[in-house]
Amino acid sequence: MYDDDGSRNLSRRTLLRASAGVGAISVFGAGQASASTPGGAQSWFDGSCPDATIEPSMGHCEGSSMDGCDDDHPETVALQTAVRESLEEQYPDVAALVDAGFKPYFDTLNRDDDGWSHWINPEYVGDDEILNPERPESVLVDNDSWRSIGVMFIATRGGEPVDPPPAVYDDGDADGNAEHDVIDGEAAADEDHDGDGDGHDEHDEDHGDHDEGHDNHDGHGDHDGTPGRCSPWHYHAGLPGRFGWWYYRQAYEQDFAQDGLAGLELPCRTPCMMHVWTVDHPEGVYAHGAPPPEYREQAPAENADLETDAEPGTDELSWETLPEDLVPQHLPDDLAALVPGL
Repeated sequence: MYDDDGSRNLSRRTLLRASAGVGAISVFGAGQASASTPGGAQSWFDGSCPDATIEPSMGHCEGSSMDGCDDDHPETVALQTAVRESLEEQYPDVAALVDAGFKPYFDTLNRDDDGWSHWINPEYVGDDEILNPERPESVLVDNDSWRSIGVMFIATRGGEPVDPPPAVYDDGDADGNAEHDVIDGEAAADEDHDGDGDGHDEHDEDHGDHDEGHDNHDGHGDHDGTPGRCSPWHYHAGLPGRFGWWYYRQAYEQDFAQDGLAGLELPCRTPCMMHVWTVDHPEGVYAHGAPPPEYREQAPAENADLETDAEPGTDELSWETLPEDLVPQHLPDDLAALVPGL
């Protein structure tokens, strides 16, 4: 799931290859697509995705606001602490992620991944819980140490996007009464409804980045700007993010096998997502981009029972260094190069 800060070297050729390849799929399956809401699955070229861009881009989810987010706020401290404990006890490294059912998910269209990657858990994407530190939809991993450095929550229920997603907290309601969303695995939003999107992002990917180099737009949903509200959710509408979520659905959810041609349609946007970093980050706990490498330094993980000759700390984590049984049958490049000659 492409959750990039835009500063990475995403080649124009790679984007064009992916655009053409996915466009061919979309046109081929356009007759099967439903006429859904703006975030639904539609063809890349049919004009139904007004916020879509070729380059990476992101937008604010409905009700989102960073104005109230503070690393020292008790709710932020509680959430980061719960996430850190969850990673330390259940998901400390790649071997533990594999045992827990997480799937490798590198930035699918990126040639310079900046040394970190996403791992995604289809079971957690498909459950009814949001903002549950015990069941994070995606875990962020440092590719040098092979250790976990944070999580990316994806706002889905039953695999379908939820928009607006729950706020982490809201201290600024009109009556002066602080509203706090639950962060214990229970649905926290007072009013949630299915979002626009074909069951996503993306993460992305990758999900987290700085805003520099990223096209930002309001898109669907409003940036609340409420002083006491912390709801740092965003979605991706650029081709890398859309392709990333689409690739996840094909590789691990097998949408095409279940839905036929309609399963090949590219979504207009990803589900809402947010990061919580458990290592120090110069831009804060909820920063969109990864912390610099020097903030991610940890002792290499043990190789455990992974059937690979690669060694954490020596070999960078990648599709090439993973055990063969963890690598999907079709890698992103296989699907991004569907048009001959590109």
